[in-house]
Amino acid sequence: MPHPLRIGLKLSQQVNPIEAQREAWRIADEAGFDHIWPFDHLIALGNDPTKLIFDGWTILGAVAENTKRARIGLNVTGNLYRHPGLLAKIAVTVDHLSGGRLEMGIGAAWNEPEFTMYGLPFPSVADRIRMLDEACRVLKALWTDERATFKGRFYQLDAAIAEPKPVQKPHPPIWIGGSGPKRTLRVVAKHADVWNSNAPTPDQTHALVKILDEHCAKVGRDPATIRRSHQIRVEKEDDALRIGEAALRAGFSELLLFPFAAGDLRTGVERAAALLPRMRALAR
Repeated sequence: MPHPLRIGLKLSQQVNPIEAQREAWRIADEAGFDHIWPFDHLIALGNDPTKLIFDGWTILGAVAENTKRARIGLNVTGNLYRHPGLLAKIAVTVDHLSGGRLEMGIGAAWNEPEFTMYGLPFPSVADRIRMLDEACRVLKALWTDERATFKGRFYQLDAAIAEPKPVQKPHPPIWIGGSGPKRTLRVVAKHADVWNSNAPTPDQTHALVKILDEHCAKVGRDPATIRRSHQIRVEKEDDALRIGEAALRAGFSELLLFPFAAGDLRTGVERAAALLPRMRALAR
């Protein structure tokens, strides 16, 4: 692998009360996970959208204050929920709160019912990807330029001041989530430090590697500079290890474990933590 193996934990902040979530972050941090990931939605996913769910970036600020060593991020921020100028400010705040541990996950957003319910615009797939492309450029400009100017189709900046700058230089690592072979992976090739696949199956995820490499060639990017992230649902340990081993062979160096324990967050996190040493051994 061109990059060292890192293993993260993807957590849901829906259904689970705040105290249960704080305990899950603490367990994950002390267990030695390399990164911890809540997610970003306005309503609960699944069959019952009325279940409680907390705001992702507010939760992430709390994660920053309740952990000591693990890197943190949202898997992934929905670009359409916030203007990238506001998002840049929020993300910098969390980077400072965490002492420079932020991983900046972002995607185009996909759950149309959220937007319909709140009366928010939900453009076509093509435009959502174009907006993601511009948003990445806006974030980088605000994080690095003394005064950022940007003239895009969807976003504009006019000598915008964004202080303070991130703790991490030049900016926090950008994770782009998605699996669209034509548009999304081109944005990944242009902007991402890490690609996080959300393809439905491991085989589909592995098949996209070649397509990403082709996009990198077209934009003049060395594909080895992009780390690849693979999500693994933890139900049966042997199945999770098998998927992880195949992911490593396919060139993925970031494994995100998604614990499942019938709604019991602590049990799911502890199960994933018990699996962590065996997952790390796959890289030996």
